[in-house]
Amino acid sequence: MAKLTITVFGSTGKQGSSVVKSILADSKASSQFHVKAVTRDPSKDSARALASLGAEVVAGDLNDKQSLHAAIKGAWGVFSVTNFWELFSAEAEAAQGKAVADVCKAEGVKHLIWSSLFNVNKLSNGVLPGVVHFDGKADVEDYIRSLGIPASFFHAGFYMSNLPGQNLRDMGEGNWALAMPNPADAPIPLFDAVADTGKFVKAMFLNHEKILGKSIYGATAYYTPTQIVDEFKELFPNTGKNMGFSELPGDVFKSIVGSTMGAPEPIQEALLQNMRLMKEFGYFGGDKLEPSLAILTEKPTTWKEFAKNEPLFAGLN
Repeated sequence: MAKLTITVFGSTGKQGSSVVKSILADSKASSQFHVKAVTRDPSKDSARALASLGAEVVAGDLNDKQSLHAAIKGAWGVFSVTNFWELFSAEAEAAQGKAVADVCKAEGVKHLIWSSLFNVNKLSNGVLPGVVHFDGKADVEDYIRSLGIPASFFHAGFYMSNLPGQNLRDMGEGNWALAMPNPADAPIPLFDAVADTGKFVKAMFLNHEKILGKSIYGATAYYTPTQIVDEFKELFPNTGKNMGFSELPGDVFKSIVGSTMGAPEPIQEALLQNMRLMKEFGYFGGDKLEPSLAILTEKPTTWKEFAKNEPLFAGLN
């Protein structure tokens, strides 16, 4: 029986590369699926690495609809992800996501998985209107649903990789701290995007009929800042002996984002509102993670496991 082709966009990024590698490393999935990895430059090292694993690496550009047709033609499934942070534009990101959806409809794709997020403006009843990097993805999800094509939706949690060196770092003289504009009891759905996106998305494709039309949340568990600190201290008792959590004022957080990222004020505010979302309305709207975790055949990465292998923490004790 011929393998079904799955086209993966963003194949050299965190989410896309995880999907490619997870399918190819899984005997069941790789026996069913042929992976077509889409990248703008198939000659770069990260693309060639995917080819060495068994992926068919092809050129494609989310801004070029003709190349989308070439990448998607003949595919049974498609994983579509866009990068807001490349252009800092929800409109441009939404145009890319909708273009993929249009081509999926035209090419008769049987299962599109869109990497989506909640519409925070709607979820918060207008209290948090500035989280554009969420709302743009939600706009694409609404559009996909309106097309009536067979699709499901993957919602990535808060990247664990956002913590080391940013929110969690050495403040000087070996004094480590976690600082965020959240209360100590805010529920944060931590997620190792590189290790675990593929575990969820692969399971979605393998459970095709059960998953169509549904949203799956990518996160290991809801962790509070207090839990993040406590587990860091358990791993590194000497380094963390004086460690604590600081709830940053919003204006201080925004100034840090501006100085470290060079982000304009609207993006600073978007990230602040993104943080406020977790305590005030829930990153996933207060939904439980158990139904999403139930589809996995592999355990997701815990915060302790991630921290233990984080290069920035190498040498800590």
